[in-house]
Amino acid sequence: MNTIGTVAGLWRYPVKSMRGEDLPEAFVGFAGVYGDRLFAFTSSAAPKGFPYLTAREQRKLLQYRPHFRHPDKASRPVNLAEAESLAPGLTPVYADMPELMVDVQTPTGATLPIDDPTLIAQLRREVSGAPDLTLVRSQRALTDCRPVSLFSLQSARRLGEELRTPVDQRRFRANLYLDFNAASGFVENDFVGRSLLIGSKVVISILERDPRCVMITLDPDTGEARPEFLRQVAQVHDGMAGVYGAVLVEGMLHKRDVVQLLD
Repeated sequence: MNTIGTVAGLWRYPVKSMRGEDLPEAFVGFAGVYGDRLFAFTSSAAPKGFPYLTAREQRKLLQYRPHFRHPDKASRPVNLAEAESLAPGLTPVYADMPELMVDVQTPTGATLPIDDPTLIAQLRREVSGAPDLTLVRSQRALTDCRPVSLFSLQSARRLGEELRTPVDQRRFRANLYLDFNAASGFVENDFVGRSLLIGSKVVISILERDPRCVMITLDPDTGEARPEFLRQVAQVHDGMAGVYGAVLVEGMLHKRDVVQLLD
C-alpha cells in the first residue's frame, strides 16, 4: 500500500444546502457520513427529477446553521461497538428519528426546530414566487449522486493560483477534505477506479469525478456569487472538481487519519 496523504477535514450537512458541520470524527457507512443530509426541503417549483430547495434558488440557505439536538446520539450509530464485535461485522443501525432531530439557527439568530411551521414559512418567503415547501426526512443521505464526496486541499490551491485569488475549499461541500503528499492539484482524478484505505479500516472506492454546478460560485458564509469559479472549472477542468466514492468497508474516521492507495 502507498501512503498518499491525510484527512484534513470531515464534514456533514444535516440539512441539504444549509451550512455544514466540521467534525473531529465521523462514522462513514454504506449510506455515507452518519447524519449527513438527513433532512431536505422539497419545492413545488423544482423539477420532478430534482425536487429539492437549494442555495441555487435561495443563496441565504447557506446562512442557516443546522445542528443535532442530541449531539451524542448523532455522533455515531447507537450500536456501533456491538455490531463491530459480531463477526464478520454487522451493519450498525441509525438512532431513532427523535434522537436525530435537528434545530436550525436562522440568519437572525433565532433557533427553530427543523419541522417548525415558522421556519418553513420563513424559508418560503425568501424564495422567489413563494413555492410550497415540504420537509423531507430520510434514513440515508439525500446526496445528489454518490454517498461520499472527496476534495483535496491541493485542488483548492490550484484553482486559487489559476484565478489569482484565495479559494475556500468549503465551496465544494465535500464530506472528506484530503491533504495529499503530491503538490499538484486535481490528483484525486487519478484515483477513479481505485480504492483508498482511510484510517485503520474504512475503504472507499473512487467511482467518478464530480461534475460541478453554480453552488461552487457561492461564498459558504455570505452566499455572494463569484461566477468565475464555475467558469474556470468548466473551461480548464472539464467542469469537474473533486471525486465521488462508495464505501466498501464501514468505520470511524478522524482528522489526520492516514490515506493509503490500495490498488
